[in-house]
Amino acid sequence: MSIPARGSMMKNAWIYFLLAAFVSGIATALEDPQPTPQSEIIEEPPVGRAVLVDLQGPIGPATMDFLIDSLEEAAARNAELFIIRMDTPGGLDTSTRGIIKAILNSPVPVATFVAPEGGRAASAGTYILYASHIAAMSPATNVGAATPVSIIGGKTPAPEKEPGGDDMNSEPATDPGDAMSHKVVNDAVAYIRGLAGKHGRNADWAELAVREAASITAEKALEIGVIDLIAKDVGDLLKQIHGRTVEVQGREKVMNTTSLLIEQLEPDWKSEFLGAITSPTIAYLLLLIGIYGLILEGYNPGAILPGVVGAICLLIALYALQMLPVNYAGLALILLGIILMIAEVIAPSFGALGIGGVISMVIGSIILIDTDVPGFMVSRTLIGAIALVSSLGLMAIIGVAVKARKRPVVAGREQLVGSTGTALSDFDQHGSVFVHSERWNAITRSPLRKGQAIIVTAIDGLILEVRPNDD
Repeated sequence: MSIPARGSMMKNAWIYFLLAAFVSGIATALEDPQPTPQSEIIEEPPVGRAVLVDLQGPIGPATMDFLIDSLEEAAARNAELFIIRMDTPGGLDTSTRGIIKAILNSPVPVATFVAPEGGRAASAGTYILYASHIAAMSPATNVGAATPVSIIGGKTPAPEKEPGGDDMNSEPATDPGDAMSHKVVNDAVAYIRGLAGKHGRNADWAELAVREAASITAEKALEIGVIDLIAKDVGDLLKQIHGRTVEVQGREKVMNTTSLLIEQLEPDWKSEFLGAITSPTIAYLLLLIGIYGLILEGYNPGAILPGVVGAICLLIALYALQMLPVNYAGLALILLGIILMIAEVIAPSFGALGIGGVISMVIGSIILIDTDVPGFMVSRTLIGAIALVSSLGLMAIIGVAVKARKRPVVAGREQLVGSTGTALSDFDQHGSVFVHSERWNAITRSPLRKGQAIIVTAIDGLILEVRPNDD
Protein backbone atom coordinates (compact mmCIF):
# COMPACT_ATOMS: atom_id res chain seq x y z
CA MET A 1 0.00 0.00 0.00
CA SER A 2 1.45 3.34 -1.10
CA ILE A 3 1.30 6.57 0.99
CA PRO A 4 0.38 9.81 -0.93
CA ALA A 5 3.06 12.43 -1.11
CA ARG A 6 2.77 15.51 1.12
CA GLY A 7 2.55 17.87 -1.89
CA SER A 8 -0.35 15.91 -3.36
CA MET A 9 -2.29 16.16 -0.07
CA MET A 10 -1.84 19.96 0.10
CA LYS A 11 -3.00 20.30 -3.52
CA ASN A 12 -6.21 18.35 -2.81
CA ALA A 13 -6.90 20.46 0.32
CA TRP A 14 -6.69 23.70 -1.70
CA ILE A 15 -9.07 22.29 -4.31
CA TYR A 16 -11.65 21.41 -1.63
CA PHE A 17 -11.30 24.86 -0.01
CA LEU A 18 -11.87 26.70 -3.32
CA LEU A 19 -14.84 24.48 -4.11
CA ALA A 20 -16.46 25.19 -0.68
CA ALA A 21 -15.93 28.94 -1.12
CA PHE A 22 -17.53 28.85 -4.55
CA VAL A 23 -20.62 26.99 -3.26
CA SER A 24 -20.92 29.38 -0.30
CA GLY A 25 -20.81 32.40 -2.61
CA ILE A 26 -23.57 31.01 -4.79
CA ALA A 27 -25.78 30.33 -1.73
CA THR A 28 -25.25 33.87 -0.44
CA ALA A 29 -26.15 35.33 -3.82
CA LEU A 30 -29.36 33.32 -3.88
CA GLU A 31 -30.33 34.37 -0.34
CA ASP A 32 -29.48 38.08 -0.69
CA PRO A 33 -30.84 39.41 -3.96
CA GLN A 34 -29.49 42.62 -5.40
CA PRO A 35 -30.86 45.71 -3.61
CA THR A 36 -33.65 47.58 -5.31
CA PRO A 37 -32.56 50.87 -6.84
CA GLN A 38 -33.31 53.88 -4.67
CA SER A 39 -35.84 55.19 -7.18
CA GLU A 40 -37.90 52.02 -6.87
CA ILE A 41 -38.17 51.95 -3.00
CA ILE A 42 -41.74 52.63 -1.79
CA GLU A 43 -41.80 54.16 1.72
CA GLU A 44 -44.97 53.43 3.68
CA PRO A 45 -46.13 56.16 6.03
CA PRO A 46 -45.35 55.43 9.70
CA VAL A 47 -48.28 54.14 11.73
CA GLY A 48 -49.09 56.20 14.84
CA ARG A 49 -50.51 54.83 18.04
CA ALA A 50 -53.19 55.71 20.55
CA VAL A 51 -53.09 54.50 24.14
CA LEU A 52 -56.40 53.41 25.70
CA VAL A 53 -57.12 52.93 29.41
CA ASP A 54 -60.34 52.07 31.20
CA LEU A 55 -61.53 54.04 34.22
CA GLN A 56 -64.36 52.04 35.74
CA GLY A 57 -65.83 52.51 39.21
CA PRO A 58 -64.94 54.94 42.01
CA ILE A 59 -61.84 57.11 41.60
CA GLY A 60 -59.30 56.61 44.37
CA PRO A 61 -55.53 56.56 44.96
CA ALA A 62 -55.05 53.40 42.87
CA THR A 63 -56.90 54.93 39.91
CA MET A 64 -54.82 58.10 40.12
CA ASP A 65 -51.57 56.14 40.29
CA PHE A 66 -52.53 53.99 37.29
CA LEU A 67 -53.63 56.93 35.11
CA ILE A 68 -50.54 59.01 35.88
CA ASP A 69 -48.24 56.07 35.07
CA SER A 70 -50.21 55.40 31.88
CA LEU A 71 -49.88 59.02 30.76
CA GLU A 72 -46.13 58.82 31.28
CA GLU A 73 -46.00 55.58 29.31
CA ALA A 74 -47.99 57.15 26.47
CA ALA A 75 -45.54 60.07 26.33
CA ALA A 76 -42.59 57.63 26.30
CA ARG A 77 -44.17 55.78 23.33
CA ASN A 78 -44.74 59.07 21.44
CA ALA A 79 -48.46 58.33 21.26
CA GLU A 80 -50.66 60.59 19.16
CA LEU A 81 -53.60 60.32 21.54
CA PHE A 82 -54.43 59.13 25.05
CA ILE A 83 -58.00 57.84 25.47
CA ILE A 84 -59.74 57.46 28.85
CA ARG A 85 -62.83 55.27 28.53
CA MET A 86 -64.73 56.31 31.65
CA ASP A 87 -67.75 55.12 33.62
CA THR A 88 -67.61 56.39 37.20
CA PRO A 89 -69.98 57.43 39.99
CA GLY A 90 -67.35 59.84 41.37
CA GLY A 91 -64.37 59.64 43.64
CA LEU A 92 -62.09 61.29 46.15
CA ASP A 93 -61.21 64.95 45.70
CA THR A 94 -57.46 64.48 46.17
CA SER A 95 -57.25 61.68 43.62
CA THR A 96 -59.40 63.59 41.10
CA ARG A 97 -57.23 66.69 41.32
CA GLY A 98 -54.11 64.56 40.88
CA ILE A 99 -55.53 63.07 37.67
CA ILE A 100 -56.55 66.51 36.36
CA LYS A 101 -53.07 67.93 36.98
CA ALA A 102 -51.56 65.05 35.02
CA ILE A 103 -54.00 65.63 32.12
CA LEU A 104 -53.37 69.38 31.98
CA ASN A 105 -49.59 68.88 31.91
CA SER A 106 -49.59 65.93 29.53
CA PRO A 107 -47.63 66.32 26.24
CA VAL A 108 -50.09 63.85 24.69
CA PRO A 109 -53.65 65.04 23.89
CA VAL A 110 -56.20 63.37 26.17
CA ALA A 111 -59.65 62.33 25.00
CA THR A 112 -62.09 61.30 27.71
CA PHE A 113 -64.84 59.08 26.35
CA VAL A 114 -67.83 58.29 28.59
CA ALA A 115 -68.68 54.72 27.60
CA PRO A 116 -70.19 52.18 27.21
CA GLU A 117 -73.82 53.09 26.64
CA GLY A 118 -75.54 53.40 30.00
CA GLY A 119 -72.36 54.70 31.63
CA ARG A 120 -71.95 58.01 33.42
CA ALA A 121 -69.46 60.68 34.34
CA ALA A 122 -70.85 61.74 37.70
CA SER A 123 -69.24 63.96 40.30
CA ALA A 124 -65.44 63.61 39.86
CA GLY A 125 -65.98 62.27 36.33
CA THR A 126 -67.46 65.63 35.31
CA TYR A 127 -64.28 67.45 36.35
CA ILE A 128 -62.08 65.00 34.43
CA LEU A 129 -64.29 65.35 31.34
CA TYR A 130 -63.98 69.15 31.49
CA ALA A 131 -60.19 68.96 31.95
CA SER A 132 -59.62 66.76 28.87
CA HIS A 133 -58.54 68.14 25.51
CA ILE A 134 -61.41 66.26 23.86
CA ALA A 135 -64.66 65.40 25.66
CA ALA A 136 -66.86 62.72 24.14
CA MET A 137 -69.79 60.59 25.26
CA SER A 138 -71.63 57.53 24.01
CA PRO A 139 -75.36 57.67 23.40
CA ALA A 140 -77.52 56.95 26.48
CA THR A 141 -74.90 58.23 28.93
CA ASN A 142 -75.09 61.14 31.35
CA VAL A 143 -72.85 63.69 32.99
CA GLY A 144 -73.18 65.98 36.01
CA ALA A 145 -74.07 65.81 39.71
CA ALA A 146 -70.72 67.40 40.56
CA THR A 147 -71.66 68.84 43.96
CA PRO A 148 -68.89 68.11 46.52
CA VAL A 149 -70.00 66.23 49.62
CA SER A 150 -69.92 68.53 52.65
CA ILE A 151 -68.79 66.54 55.67
CA ILE A 152 -68.84 69.23 58.34
CA GLY A 153 -72.09 70.95 57.49
CA GLY A 154 -73.86 67.76 56.54
CA LYS A 155 -75.72 69.53 53.74
CA THR A 156 -75.11 71.49 50.59
CA PRO A 157 -75.87 75.19 50.63
CA ALA A 158 -78.75 76.50 48.56
CA PRO A 159 -78.01 78.32 45.29
CA GLU A 160 -77.08 81.94 45.67
CA LYS A 161 -79.83 84.47 44.88
CA GLU A 162 -79.48 86.95 42.04
CA PRO A 163 -79.41 90.64 42.92
CA GLY A 164 -82.94 91.88 43.48
CA GLY A 165 -84.22 88.52 44.62
CA ASP A 166 -86.63 87.88 47.44
CA ASP A 167 -83.94 87.06 49.97
CA MET A 168 -81.73 90.11 49.58
CA ASN A 169 -82.63 91.36 53.07
CA SER A 170 -82.25 88.02 54.80
CA GLU A 171 -79.49 87.68 57.32
CA PRO A 172 -76.41 85.69 56.28
CA ALA A 173 -76.04 82.18 57.64
CA THR A 174 -74.07 82.00 60.85
CA ASP A 175 -73.96 78.22 61.14
CA PRO A 176 -70.27 77.15 60.91
CA GLY A 177 -71.38 74.08 58.98
CA ASP A 178 -73.14 76.24 56.36
CA ALA A 179 -70.11 78.51 56.09
CA MET A 180 -67.81 75.56 55.48
CA SER A 181 -70.23 74.14 52.89
CA HIS A 182 -70.24 77.46 51.05
CA LYS A 183 -66.44 77.52 51.02
CA VAL A 184 -66.22 73.99 49.62
CA VAL A 185 -68.85 74.61 46.93
CA ASN A 186 -67.40 77.97 45.89
CA ASP A 187 -63.96 76.41 45.59
CA ALA A 188 -65.36 73.63 43.39
CA VAL A 189 -67.22 76.16 41.21
CA ALA A 190 -64.08 78.22 40.64
CA TYR A 191 -62.14 75.06 39.83
CA ILE A 192 -64.58 73.69 37.23
CA ARG A 193 -65.13 77.10 35.64
CA GLY A 194 -61.39 77.37 35.17
CA LEU A 195 -61.33 73.98 33.46
CA ALA A 196 -64.26 74.98 31.26
CA GLY A 197 -62.56 78.20 30.19
CA LYS A 198 -59.36 76.40 29.23
CA HIS A 199 -61.12 74.31 26.57
CA GLY A 200 -64.00 76.65 25.68
CA ARG A 201 -66.80 74.59 27.19
CA ASN A 202 -70.03 75.64 28.88
CA ALA A 203 -68.97 77.16 32.21
CA ASP A 204 -72.46 78.22 33.30
CA TRP A 205 -73.81 74.67 33.18
CA ALA A 206 -70.66 73.45 34.96
CA GLU A 207 -71.46 75.81 37.83
CA LEU A 208 -75.04 74.56 37.85
CA ALA A 209 -73.77 70.97 38.07
CA VAL A 210 -71.78 71.91 41.17
CA ARG A 211 -74.31 74.12 42.95
CA GLU A 212 -77.50 72.20 42.16
CA ALA A 213 -76.12 68.76 41.23
CA ALA A 214 -77.57 69.10 37.71
CA SER A 215 -77.20 66.12 35.38
CA ILE A 216 -77.87 65.89 31.62
CA THR A 217 -77.81 63.35 28.82
CA ALA A 218 -75.14 63.09 26.12
CA GLU A 219 -77.41 64.70 23.51
CA LYS A 220 -78.15 67.69 25.74
CA ALA A 221 -74.46 67.97 26.69
CA LEU A 222 -73.51 68.21 23.00
CA GLU A 223 -76.27 70.75 22.34
CA ILE A 224 -75.19 73.19 25.07
CA GLY A 225 -71.43 72.78 24.54
CA VAL A 226 -70.48 70.63 27.50
CA ILE A 227 -68.82 68.00 25.28
CA ASP A 228 -67.30 68.04 21.80
CA LEU A 229 -68.93 65.02 20.18
CA ILE A 230 -71.00 61.86 20.56
CA ALA A 231 -69.42 58.61 19.37
CA LYS A 232 -70.65 55.04 19.25
CA ASP A 233 -67.28 53.45 19.98
CA VAL A 234 -63.55 54.16 19.99
CA GLY A 235 -63.29 53.73 16.21
CA ASP A 236 -66.04 56.28 15.65
CA LEU A 237 -64.32 58.59 18.13
CA LEU A 238 -61.05 58.49 16.14
CA LYS A 239 -62.87 59.24 12.90
CA GLN A 240 -64.66 62.27 14.33
CA ILE A 241 -61.65 63.90 15.99
CA HIS A 242 -59.47 63.62 12.87
CA GLY A 243 -58.49 67.11 11.77
CA ARG A 244 -59.53 68.81 15.01
CA THR A 245 -57.19 71.36 16.55
CA VAL A 246 -56.41 71.10 20.25
CA GLU A 247 -54.12 73.08 22.53
CA VAL A 248 -51.44 70.95 24.20
CA GLN A 249 -49.02 72.64 26.60
CA GLY A 250 -49.66 76.04 25.03
CA ARG A 251 -49.21 74.86 21.42
CA GLU A 252 -51.90 74.08 18.88
CA LYS A 253 -51.89 70.60 17.43
CA VAL A 254 -53.94 69.25 14.55
CA MET A 255 -55.13 65.73 15.29
CA ASN A 256 -54.23 63.06 12.75
CA THR A 257 -56.07 59.95 13.88
CA THR A 258 -56.21 57.97 10.64
CA SER A 259 -54.68 54.49 10.83
CA LEU A 260 -53.83 54.80 14.52
CA LEU A 261 -52.80 51.59 16.25
CA ILE A 262 -54.75 51.35 19.54
CA GLU A 263 -52.79 49.93 22.47
CA GLN A 264 -54.75 49.26 25.65
CA LEU A 265 -52.88 49.43 28.96
CA GLU A 266 -53.95 47.25 31.87
CA PRO A 267 -53.18 47.88 35.57
CA ASP A 268 -49.99 46.16 36.70
CA TRP A 269 -49.56 44.26 39.97
CA LYS A 270 -48.67 47.47 41.80
CA SER A 271 -51.91 49.19 40.79
CA GLU A 272 -53.94 46.05 41.55
CA PHE A 273 -52.37 45.74 45.01
CA LEU A 274 -52.86 49.44 45.74
CA GLY A 275 -56.47 49.20 44.59
CA ALA A 276 -57.10 46.26 46.92
CA ILE A 277 -55.58 47.71 50.09
CA THR A 278 -57.05 51.20 49.60
CA SER A 279 -60.54 49.76 49.69
CA PRO A 280 -61.83 51.05 53.06
CA THR A 281 -63.27 47.66 53.98
CA ILE A 282 -59.96 45.86 53.25
CA ALA A 283 -57.95 48.52 55.09
CA TYR A 284 -60.31 48.20 58.08
CA LEU A 285 -59.91 44.41 58.15
CA LEU A 286 -56.12 44.68 57.90
CA LEU A 287 -56.15 47.14 60.81
CA LEU A 288 -58.13 44.77 63.05
CA ILE A 289 -56.04 41.72 62.05
CA GLY A 290 -52.87 43.66 62.80
CA ILE A 291 -54.03 44.79 66.24
CA TYR A 292 -55.41 41.41 67.29
CA GLY A 293 -52.32 39.65 65.94
CA LEU A 294 -50.03 41.75 68.14
CA ILE A 295 -52.33 41.17 71.12
CA LEU A 296 -52.18 37.39 70.65
CA GLU A 297 -48.41 37.56 70.37
CA GLY A 298 -48.34 39.48 73.65
CA TYR A 299 -50.45 36.79 75.36
CA ASN A 300 -48.33 33.99 73.88
CA PRO A 301 -44.72 35.21 73.66
CA GLY A 302 -42.72 33.14 71.22
CA ALA A 303 -45.67 32.11 69.05
CA ILE A 304 -44.08 34.28 66.30
CA LEU A 305 -46.77 33.74 63.64
CA PRO A 306 -49.44 36.05 65.17
CA GLY A 307 -46.84 38.75 65.73
CA VAL A 308 -45.41 38.54 62.21
CA VAL A 309 -48.82 38.51 60.53
CA GLY A 310 -50.12 41.26 62.82
CA ALA A 311 -47.14 43.55 62.21
CA ILE A 312 -47.34 43.15 58.42
CA CYS A 313 -51.10 43.71 58.31
CA LEU A 314 -50.88 46.71 60.63
CA LEU A 315 -48.19 48.42 58.54
CA ILE A 316 -50.10 47.80 55.30
CA ALA A 317 -53.29 49.12 56.91
CA LEU A 318 -51.55 52.29 58.10
CA TYR A 319 -50.08 52.83 54.60
CA ALA A 320 -53.54 52.43 53.06
CA LEU A 321 -55.28 54.65 55.63
CA GLN A 322 -52.85 57.52 55.11
CA MET A 323 -53.96 57.59 51.46
CA LEU A 324 -57.65 57.70 52.40
CA PRO A 325 -59.66 60.52 54.04
CA VAL A 326 -59.47 59.08 57.56
CA ASN A 327 -61.28 60.53 60.55
CA TYR A 328 -58.73 60.17 63.33
CA ALA A 329 -61.44 60.40 65.98
CA GLY A 330 -62.90 57.21 64.50
CA LEU A 331 -59.49 55.52 64.55
CA ALA A 332 -59.02 56.54 68.20
CA LEU A 333 -62.47 55.15 69.10
CA ILE A 334 -61.60 51.81 67.50
CA LEU A 335 -58.36 51.57 69.48
CA LEU A 336 -60.18 52.58 72.69
CA GLY A 337 -62.85 49.94 72.08
CA ILE A 338 -60.24 47.20 71.64
CA ILE A 339 -58.43 48.31 74.81
CA LEU A 340 -61.68 48.21 76.81
CA MET A 341 -62.53 44.71 75.55
CA ILE A 342 -59.03 43.51 76.50
CA ALA A 343 -59.50 45.07 79.94
CA GLU A 344 -62.77 43.14 80.28
CA VAL A 345 -60.90 39.89 79.64
CA ILE A 346 -58.08 40.71 82.09
CA ALA A 347 -60.22 42.19 84.87
CA PRO A 348 -63.87 41.15 84.38
CA SER A 349 -66.28 43.95 85.24
CA PHE A 350 -69.37 41.88 84.40
CA GLY A 351 -69.96 43.77 81.13
CA ALA A 352 -69.25 47.43 81.89
CA LEU A 353 -65.88 47.57 80.12
CA GLY A 354 -66.78 45.09 77.38
CA ILE A 355 -70.06 46.69 76.31
CA GLY A 356 -68.44 50.10 76.32
CA GLY A 357 -65.64 48.70 74.15
CA VAL A 358 -68.07 47.27 71.59
CA ILE A 359 -70.01 50.54 71.38
CA SER A 360 -66.79 52.53 71.00
CA MET A 361 -65.49 50.25 68.24
CA VAL A 362 -68.78 50.32 66.29
CA ILE A 363 -69.01 54.13 66.38
CA GLY A 364 -65.35 54.47 65.41
CA SER A 365 -65.77 52.03 62.52
CA ILE A 366 -68.76 53.94 61.13
CA ILE A 367 -67.00 57.33 61.14
CA LEU A 368 -63.53 55.97 60.24
CA ILE A 369 -63.65 57.04 56.57
CA ASP A 370 -64.50 60.73 56.29
CA THR A 371 -66.42 60.70 52.99
CA ASP A 372 -69.74 59.66 51.49
CA VAL A 373 -68.34 58.83 48.04
CA PRO A 374 -69.84 55.55 46.78
CA GLY A 375 -67.38 52.70 47.12
CA PHE A 376 -65.29 54.43 49.79
CA MET A 377 -67.15 53.52 52.95
CA VAL A 378 -66.53 50.64 55.33
CA SER A 379 -69.13 47.93 54.82
CA ARG A 380 -71.90 48.30 57.40
CA THR A 381 -72.50 44.55 57.20
CA LEU A 382 -68.89 43.90 58.16
CA ILE A 383 -69.11 46.34 61.08
CA GLY A 384 -72.28 44.64 62.31
CA ALA A 385 -70.70 41.17 62.01
CA ILE A 386 -67.61 42.20 63.97
CA ALA A 387 -69.76 43.85 66.64
CA LEU A 388 -71.90 40.71 66.93
CA VAL A 389 -68.89 38.39 67.21
CA SER A 390 -67.27 40.68 69.79
CA SER A 391 -70.49 40.82 71.82
CA LEU A 392 -70.91 37.05 71.81
CA GLY A 393 -67.30 36.60 72.86
CA LEU A 394 -67.73 39.07 75.72
CA MET A 395 -70.95 37.36 76.83
CA ALA A 396 -69.10 34.06 76.96
CA ILE A 397 -66.32 35.63 79.02
CA ILE A 398 -68.81 37.24 81.40
CA GLY A 399 -70.64 33.91 81.81
CA VAL A 400 -67.39 32.12 82.65
CA ALA A 401 -66.51 34.86 85.15
CA VAL A 402 -69.90 34.56 86.90
CA LYS A 403 -69.60 30.76 87.15
CA ALA A 404 -66.07 31.05 88.47
CA ARG A 405 -67.22 33.49 91.12
CA LYS A 406 -69.79 30.98 92.42
CA ARG A 407 -67.36 28.08 92.59
CA PRO A 408 -65.52 27.27 95.81
CA VAL A 409 -61.93 28.39 96.05
CA VAL A 410 -59.60 25.57 95.01
CA ALA A 411 -56.21 27.27 95.24
CA GLY A 412 -54.36 29.81 97.35
CA ARG A 413 -54.41 30.61 101.04
CA GLU A 414 -58.20 30.94 101.12
CA GLN A 415 -58.54 27.32 100.05
CA LEU A 416 -56.98 26.14 103.36
CA VAL A 417 -60.07 27.20 105.33
CA GLY A 418 -62.21 24.11 105.67
CA SER A 419 -59.35 21.71 104.86
CA THR A 420 -58.76 18.67 107.07
CA GLY A 421 -55.59 17.22 108.54
CA THR A 422 -54.08 15.58 111.64
CA ALA A 423 -52.33 16.78 114.80
CA LEU A 424 -48.61 15.92 114.91
CA SER A 425 -48.40 16.04 118.73
CA ASP A 426 -50.44 16.52 121.86
CA PHE A 427 -51.06 20.21 122.64
CA ASP A 428 -53.60 22.36 124.40
CA GLN A 429 -53.10 25.69 122.62
CA HIS A 430 -50.03 25.79 120.35
CA GLY A 431 -48.67 22.93 118.29
CA SER A 432 -48.11 21.49 114.82
CA VAL A 433 -50.56 19.96 112.38
CA PHE A 434 -50.28 18.19 109.03
CA VAL A 435 -52.51 19.75 106.32
CA HIS A 436 -52.22 19.25 102.53
CA SER A 437 -49.02 17.26 102.99
CA GLU A 438 -47.41 20.24 104.74
CA ARG A 439 -46.42 20.95 108.36
CA TRP A 440 -48.14 24.02 109.80
CA ASN A 441 -48.03 25.82 113.14
CA ALA A 442 -51.48 25.86 114.66
CA ILE A 443 -53.51 27.14 117.59
CA THR A 444 -56.58 25.53 119.06
CA ARG A 445 -59.14 26.19 121.77
CA SER A 446 -59.73 22.52 122.42
CA PRO A 447 -56.95 20.13 123.48
CA LEU A 448 -55.72 17.84 120.70
CA ARG A 449 -54.02 14.46 120.78
CA LYS A 450 -51.36 13.19 118.43
CA GLY A 451 -52.95 11.75 115.28
CA GLN A 452 -56.34 13.28 116.00
CA ALA A 453 -58.25 14.58 112.96
CA ILE A 454 -58.53 18.35 112.79
CA ILE A 455 -60.23 20.91 110.52
CA VAL A 456 -58.94 24.41 109.68
CA THR A 457 -61.32 27.18 110.72
CA ALA A 458 -59.18 30.28 109.97
CA ILE A 459 -55.71 31.41 108.91
CA ASP A 460 -53.58 34.21 110.31
CA GLY A 461 -50.38 34.70 108.38
CA LEU A 462 -48.61 31.33 108.59
CA ILE A 463 -50.56 30.08 111.61
CA LEU A 464 -53.69 28.00 111.23
CA GLU A 465 -56.59 28.04 113.66
CA VAL A 466 -57.93 24.51 114.02
CA ARG A 467 -60.45 22.48 115.99
CA PRO A 468 -61.10 18.79 116.39
CA ASN A 469 -62.85 17.22 113.37
CA ASP A 470 -65.76 15.47 115.11
CA ASP A 471 -66.94 14.07 111.78
